[in-house]
Amino acid sequence: MEFLYFLEGLRTPAGDAFFSLITHLGEETVFILAGLVVFWCIDKLQGYYLLCVGLAGTSLNQLLKLVFRVPRPWVKDPAFSIVESARAEATGYSFPSGHTQSSVGIFAGLARWNKNRVLRGVCAALCVLVPLSRMYLGVHSLADVSVSVLLALLFVFAMYPAVARAAKSPRGMRILLAVITAGTAAALAFVSLYAFPADVDADNLAHGIESLWKMMGCTAGLWLAFELDTRVIRFDTRAVWWAQLLKLALGAAILLGIKSGLKPAINALCGGMAFADGVRYFLIVVFAGCIWPLTFQWFAGLGGGKKSSAAEKE
Repeated sequence: MEFLYFLEGLRTPAGDAFFSLITHLGEETVFILAGLVVFWCIDKLQGYYLLCVGLAGTSLNQLLKLVFRVPRPWVKDPAFSIVESARAEATGYSFPSGHTQSSVGIFAGLARWNKNRVLRGVCAALCVLVPLSRMYLGVHSLADVSVSVLLALLFVFAMYPAVARAAKSPRGMRILLAVITAGTAAALAFVSLYAFPADVDADNLAHGIESLWKMMGCTAGLWLAFELDTRVIRFDTRAVWWAQLLKLALGAAILLGIKSGLKPAINALCGGMAFADGVRYFLIVVFAGCIWPLTFQWFAGLGGGKKSSAAEKE
């Protein structure tokens, strides 16, 4: 807490505004948007890489939160104050930091995959600023963010070889997806079946189980998408710039419609059971990885571009 009190003493209105903006880069929306931009418009292998790092990291993060059940800093020490604008997003247990894990996974992954020095410099700065923002705002401790940074970097460097070689040798990628899916399933089974002590917060436990069901659906959907793309679809991300924007805008709009529109129907079909979120997120990823890419050849032909055939892609 000493370091948090030190940062508390440095707070200013300008600093509060700056770090409140920076901290949003660790939210789920940024992860989804970054994944879609890369996966649909830039480099699908890099997209698989960022998604694998993010999904595995989120699953482990949710498991560790429920295993350790560390309260937030202001709960530990009622005399400590936080920047109030950060309170709404600071839900659940404190350790480890989900925002930190997500942001470092995205930006360190981008830096590992790409050789551009400017991009790497920006990503490195954000890998420092987002974790710092969580402590400056008072919603996480140094231990919370340090462990998340280490875990995110572990996934970034451990997963890179399998994904980088996937274009020529997909076997390693298949093994990686199988391990991530099995690990998520194990984490889900543990939190669903383990007899947690009476002091566990019921809302936090329910949120953790819900999140792991979502990750289960995502990882299974990503595995299916990789298999279908490797064997059948073989989509190409290339298109003229304005067609890329159109592809991204339309695809994201449909995806968000599926995300919200299917929720009542799937919940009803599943009887309100927790696995309904897993089914919904599985369908979301299948759309993003299998169905929408079927339109990419058409987008590639816009603006006088040549539509690439499956044979040309190979």
